[in-house]
Order: sequence, then structure tokens, then C-alpha cells
Amino acid sequence: MGLLLKFIGVFMENILQAILLGIIEGVTEFLPISSTGHLIVASDLIGFHNDGRVFEIAIQLGAILAVVVEYRRKFFGVAQGMFSDAKSQNFILNLLIAFLPAAIMGVLFISLIKTYLFNPLSVATMLILGGIIILWAERRQHQVRVTNVDDMTWKDALKVGLFQVVSMIPGTSRSGATIIGGLFIGLDRKVAAEFSFFLAVPTMFAATFYDIYKHRDLLHAGDFPVFAAGFVTAFFAAWLAVRTLVRFVANHTYEIFAWYRIAFGLVILLTAYTGLVTWNN
Repeated sequence: MGLLLKFIGVFMENILQAILLGIIEGVTEFLPISSTGHLIVASDLIGFHNDGRVFEIAIQLGAILAVVVEYRRKFFGVAQGMFSDAKSQNFILNLLIAFLPAAIMGVLFISLIKTYLFNPLSVATMLILGGIIILWAERRQHQVRVTNVDDMTWKDALKVGLFQVVSMIPGTSRSGATIIGGLFIGLDRKVAAEFSFFLAVPTMFAATFYDIYKHRDLLHAGDFPVFAAGFVTAFFAAWLAVRTLVRFVANHTYEIFAWYRIAFGLVILLTAYTGLVTWNN
């Protein structure tokens, strides 16, 4: 009886941890504050070790499905017109072009990046640096050229894709790199945010299935409840975050996220320096 109660306790603890991480993933995935960085820090703090990195990749699927649901009319329309409509074909081509740089670099370097940079102190450094870049980007003069995502050229898509490569470093933020990069090249705020969401679909699907296939030997049937809990909470949290962000960027800058990044990064470094928290390196 004692062993059964202990098993149930551990199981419920894992489920609650998965729910917490799912919420963090969903809320942060599409904000320019680095979902991967937050998951690394949170997992380290709560001692989540359920093949953690595979779990973190897997629950991203829940977050990305939220984008598919939110923009289902756009994706359905593109699917319908992919063989006959020039705008749909251009949209698909732009997504493919933007996706390729990170896909190629990911295959070549993701193992090295995970080995040396997937730790809280690296995340803290990139959070602060990224925050400073966002502040600088927001205070420069914007010259808007593109006010509709369907008006983007393949060159625009390629440039956004190159910005996405930088986000492979944890703490940078995929959405932050692509949205701020989009502003740099002349996309307006809504277009930059929406194209970042759309680009996340092929990028995160590919990353999810590649990582799951690569680490398939770490997956066990007993992990399904934990993965399912994280998946569901990530989906609903991301769905709310996407809706909120699109409305927010219509009338606000990203400076609030920049200050949050800097503050969060400094807290991590300060707790490490004072010994208040012993972070994994």
C-alpha cells in the first residue's frame, strides 16, 4: 500500500509539473520572450526530468496546433488554392523559403547547441541581449513597406528566415527574432506577427517530429499521460496568447517584453552569483 501511494504521488507530481510547463510553453511560445528559455529555467527549478528535452519539444505541438486552429480559414483557403491561386502559391513558397535556413542549420548544429547552450545561464545572457536589441529596434524609425502578409516577396521571406536561424540559441526567442526581424525589413506590426505565427507551423512541426524520431528510444507508453497533460494545457494557453498578442501589437510596441526579458535575465544571473539558486550548467 505504501509503495502504491508513493507511485501515485510521484505520478501526480509529474502531471502537475507537465501542466505547469504546458502553460509556460503556450503563453511564451508566441511572445518575444523565448519559450525554450523559460522551459529550461522552469524545468531546472522544479526538477522536471521526464526525458525533459523530448517533452519540451513534444508539447510545442500543442502550441502550434493552436495557431492552426486560430488561422484555420487562412490555412484552408491556401490549401484550396495551392494549385490554382497565385496568392496561395506565393504564400506557400514564402513559408518554404523562410523555413529552409533554420531547417538546414538545425540539422547541422542543433546537437552542439543543445549540448553547450541549453542551460539557464546561457538563457539569461540571451534574454538580456535580446531585450536590449528589441529596445533599440523599437526606438529606431520604422519604414513600413508591407501591410498585408500576401504582399510579401520571396526576398522578404528569406530575410525573416535568416533571422529565425538566430533563434536556435535558447533565450533568443523564435517569435522575437522573426517579428523584430520583420520590422527591420519593412513589415508592419501585424504582418510581422502573423507571418511569425504562420512560419512557426512548418518550423515547429519539423522540429517536433525530428526530435521525437531521433529520441524515440526514450519514449515510453507510461509517459503518455504526462505528455498529454502538457499538450492540452499548451494548446489552450497558446490559443489565448496568439489572440491577445495580435490585438496588443496593433496599438503597442514590444518594449514591455524587452524590459521583462532584461529583468528576468538579471534575476537568473543574480541568483546564480549570490548562490541563492544553484543552476545547472
